[in-house]
Parts: sequence; C-alpha cells; structure tokens
Amino acid sequence: MRRAPSNKSWSSRRPLALALTCGVGLLMPAAAQAFCGFYVAGADAKLLNNATVVVLMRDGTRTVLSMQNDYQGPPEEFALVIPVPVVLKESDVETLRPELFDRVDKLASPRLVEYWESDPCSGDGGSIDPADPRAIGFGGGGGSGYGRGSGSPTVEVEAQFAVGEYEIVILSATESSGLDDWLRANGYNIPAGAEPLLRPYVQQNMKFFVAKVDPTKVKFASNGHAKLSPLRFHYDSKDFTLPVRLGLINAPDPSTGGKQDLLVHILAPGTRYQAANYPNATIPTNLDLERTAKDRFGEFYVSLFDHTLANNPGAIVTEYAWGAGSCDPCPGPDAALTQQELLELGGDVIPSWSAQLEGSSRDAPLPKIEVPAPTVGGPLDKQIIQRVVRAHMNEVEFCYTAGLAKQPKLAGRVNVEFVIDGAGSVASSRVAKTTLADASVGTCIAQAVKRWKFPMPRGGSLVTVNYPFDLAPTGGTSTSSGRGGRRMPVASSFVLTRLHARYDASALAEDLVFETAPPITGGRETFGELERGATIATTGPNNFQARYAVRHEWTGEVTCANPVRGRWGGPPAGGGTAPKLAQQLTKVTRTAALASFVTPSAGEQLGVEAAVLIEPPASGPKTEPTSKAIEAAQTETATETKAPTPTDSGCGCSSASRSGRAAGPLALLALLGLRRRRDRHTNIAI
Repeated sequence: MRRAPSNKSWSSRRPLALALTCGVGLLMPAAAQAFCGFYVAGADAKLLNNATVVVLMRDGTRTVLSMQNDYQGPPEEFALVIPVPVVLKESDVETLRPELFDRVDKLASPRLVEYWESDPCSGDGGSIDPADPRAIGFGGGGGSGYGRGSGSPTVEVEAQFAVGEYEIVILSATESSGLDDWLRANGYNIPAGAEPLLRPYVQQNMKFFVAKVDPTKVKFASNGHAKLSPLRFHYDSKDFTLPVRLGLINAPDPSTGGKQDLLVHILAPGTRYQAANYPNATIPTNLDLERTAKDRFGEFYVSLFDHTLANNPGAIVTEYAWGAGSCDPCPGPDAALTQQELLELGGDVIPSWSAQLEGSSRDAPLPKIEVPAPTVGGPLDKQIIQRVVRAHMNEVEFCYTAGLAKQPKLAGRVNVEFVIDGAGSVASSRVAKTTLADASVGTCIAQAVKRWKFPMPRGGSLVTVNYPFDLAPTGGTSTSSGRGGRRMPVASSFVLTRLHARYDASALAEDLVFETAPPITGGRETFGELERGATIATTGPNNFQARYAVRHEWTGEVTCANPVRGRWGGPPAGGGTAPKLAQQLTKVTRTAALASFVTPSAGEQLGVEAAVLIEPPASGPKTEPTSKAIEAAQTETATETKAPTPTDSGCGCSSASRSGRAAGPLALLALLGLRRRRDRHTNIAI
C-alpha cells in the first residue's frame, strides 16, 4: 500500500466547495449536472457543470466507462470522486477526444424526417424507394491511510498516478466516516448528509476513483468556461451497474415540480441492454406529425416523452437500439460510428473484439453478400421485391456475421423460398437450398424474411419467390464491395442502446442495474409500411429508433384513371436535407400539449385527441389554427388518460420489473455546492 499524499500536495490552497453528484448528463449545455461522485472547486466558485456524457461499453465481465465533463467556473482546482468496483491501475485510465460523445449522441438522437408524395400517375406500386437518393431518411444500410483517533486506518491509498490534466488517487475505505474524514483533511469540504450516502458503497467494498484537475494544464476562456478532456477507464466485474444513489442529495425537490433526466448510451457486441431493476418502456415511434412540428420538434418530443412516462410511471425508456456501424435514416452522410471510434471508446480493451476492430489480422472476416436476380411467380414486379430485400440487407448481414464468428471461412449460397400473400405479408419462408456448412445462417435469414412487408400484389394474388444470397468472407474495413455486393463493417456488430429516465428526489431507490435484452425492431418504413411499435424478435439485429415524419401530400393534378397514392420520397425539385434531431432540449419548455403536434391518426394511436389544424391553401396566405383547435390543444394536461397498448408493439409500452423490486424514476443528476441556488429548470439536454 502507498501512503496517503500529504495535505500539502492534495489539499487545495483555499477552502473547497464540494458538489456531490451522480448521474449521466447529456451533450448540450445545462447548468448543474454531473456524473456519479463529487465535484470540487474553490469555495467562492459558483460551480457549474454544463454537461456530463457517459458511454458504457460492455462485453462479458469487462466494462469500459467513458465520461465527458464540461465545466464553467474560475480557474481553480477541480476534483472528481467516483465509486468503482476494483482498484484501477494507470494502464486502465486514459483521456479521449470530446468529439466522440457528440458522435454517439447524434447517432442515437430521436429524428424527424420529411416526405413528399410522388405523382400518383407515375411509376410503379409501392412507396418509399430506398434506392432513391432524394428520399430523406434513407442514408444508411442496413499504502497508509486516514482514520479516526489512534485506531487502525480506515482509508488506504491503493494507487496514485497522473493522466493528462488529471492527478488520480484510488482509495479504499472500511468506514464511510473515515472516508469522510480523509476527504475533509485533504481539503474536500463535504456538504451535510454525504456520509450516509457513501456508506452503502463502503459496505460493498467499493473503491473510490479520485481525479483532481491541474488548472495549469487546462485552457480557460474569459468567461471561466473550460472543457476538460474526457476520461475513460475499464474494469472487470460480474455486475453491470451504474452507481447512482449518491445523486439523492442533489436531485430536485418534488414539491418544486422540478425534474431532471438521465441518459445512458451502451455499446455491446450483438447485445441490447435494458434496466433489470426498473420497469422498461419503449418510446412510441413512427408517428405522423403536423407541419407545425417541423420547427418545434424539441417541444413535441419532450411532450411525447412525458406522455410515455405518465403511462409507464418510473420506467426507463428505450429510445434507440441499432448497430453502431449503420443507420436508417442517417443524421448525416458519416453518422455511423467507425471502427476507430469504437476502439477509442473501449474496443481496444475488449479482448474478443480488439483484433477485428484494429484490423491487425488479415484473416479478420467481413461478410460480402451478393444477390443475384430472384425467381418470381405472381403479380409483383421483380424490381420491387429486390428493393425491399435491399432495404433489409442489414438483417441478412447479421445472420451471416454470426456464422463467420464461428467459422471464419464460411462461404456458399443460401436460397430462401417465401410466399407473399395478398396483403403483402410473408405467409411462409424456408430454406430451399444451401451450400453453407452452417445451416443456422440460412434459418436465420428465412426467419428474418418472415418479418418483412411487401406492397400488395395486384389482385391480391399469392406471389412465390426464390431468392439467392451468395455469401463469402473478405478482409478489410470497407462498407461496400462494389455493385451488387455489400460488406458490413465490424462496427455494425456492436449494438448502440440509448436509455432515458426522468426523475425527482422522491424516486431514487437503488443503483441502476443493466441486463441483456432480446432484439427489438421498430421505427422503420419500407414502401409505406410503418413499424409503429417495438417488436421483440428471437433472433436478428436490433433496428429500433425514435423516428417521426411530416408528410406533404400530392397537390398537383391527377390525370390518370387509376392513381396510386402513398408513394413518398424527396421534394419534387430534388435535393433534400438530413433528418432534424431532438437535441439540446435543456431550455425547451414543457407546456406544449402533445395533441397540438400529432395528426389525428397518430393521436388515435397515442390515446390523445389531436387538434385539427386547418392547412393553408397551396398558393394562398397562411391560415392560423382555429380557436377551437387551440382550445382543444390547451385542454390536454400532463396527467393524461392512460393510452391503450398498441397492438403492433411486440414488447408493449412497458414491462414489469424483472427483479420484482419496487420501481421508481432514477434520481441522479444536478450539481450541489455549499453555495448553491435552486433552479427548477436545470434539465439535461436530450
């Protein structure tokens, strides 16, 4: 054991104000938010932590925790204390690029797309064409210690080292009062009530990661704002938890009506995560919105989130579960995470994946899939069937990648035979022939096909399809193998899960525990077929997202005898923009009624009566909503009637806690100092 650093080296040169915090903040500025632990600055400082972002990576027993802190305050020393399950070594800790957290948040944020209806008298059947570059929303693819009196020391300094601008000490303690005393003796002025909150972690034999900031290594702006380098550390533990109980002391008082948010991003190979000790819910998705929502997307989304929690009290809400190397719609041409970014976020210390992510082995297999022309019998164009299959190619890639993980040289052809019924659903799907040594790959593909939706065949007749998939491994990291073939980056093998909770001080019960969860899909659209809820699948990839649409119906002349409506794509003049994202919602007011944003059909799905807004004439002056519509929107309150569970949501709107323990919203975030002020609007940005 190493001896504790002297008070001279670790005490501040002036009294310190301690911020006891715990939680996960979001990317955009918001006063008084932080991660699990203590934040310390000079006693005269108005200590503000504008944003804290946490990304967790998990595989087996290995957890990698990356966190970003954005501070505002005078150029004094800061420090951070976090409970961790093991003694961390210098090689376990490093700093990261801040841009990584922006990338993760952007990829998983709720998104709004905009579509225009095509001329009903042109083209073939179907709706959105994934191959149409104008179609907004399709851009992806698929020592000695310190104790009381003269007795034995109750605090040990287990390790001490420096990383970047941080001076780090790892502490262990046998008494929470001893830890309290050590921190005070070393200049940490702890607020009243902290010691009981430390006690459970000491009783669990947790260690304490103490990172102190050297202000001489940090650049401060004239306003006192400084963005510190993000920290990353990893450890092995059979439990996958986030210590959040320390946040009880600084969660909002429920009597004030103030609430705060918790947002967690989890990256894991082939695995989605959910809460094990709180109820789980999924955000309603694929809702059509009124045009007024286009410029008020943030207000719409917070109203939808509050509506979801009103119907699922205490739930942790899943907002995203998708392969990290792809997206659809993508919030930009390079939105998907790269293998290098996954390495930085922890892939380099995930033993089973580091070699593939680093590309150090020439034999590291990536799937190459080619799709020759299918054999089709029935009244549905072959080109339409091919476009639907291309839209779901990431599911085929998922099945083959699972096979390559077991047999790196696995190659061959799989012929899947399926029948499309008169409604466009797949009535049956089976492997007609396969040359692959692993039959489970073909079975996985056939099961995926069974979930797909096609346009209705002419006359409601049955359509039989025999579809060949040529599968071969190839090295490299490209996401494309040329015309007719595709290769999926290793990044797509990692699932990015986004979990969101909203809470006040009355609801914090216990630390957040994570568990693996089955794949879910929802929030996609192919040829007008909307996945409106979250559907659980026994196998296949995760493809769930919070996605919403504003649609512009065709207003031109209809000159043909048999017009085909409901074909959506980009604007008639061409071009288009990336989806609008629900970010930086800290300052968004939560007074707008959900009913004022949704169309009547979406309102029916949610169990709210949508306000009917009068659309302006195509070339006339803008018409404001009627007084009746405004009155209807204003009558909706935050305590809405519980909405019925959508019939197409495989996992429903919520599920009971698997542990059977009492559940409640997490009380996690905010910043507390000796000089503090109450702000009921310090909500974390989504």
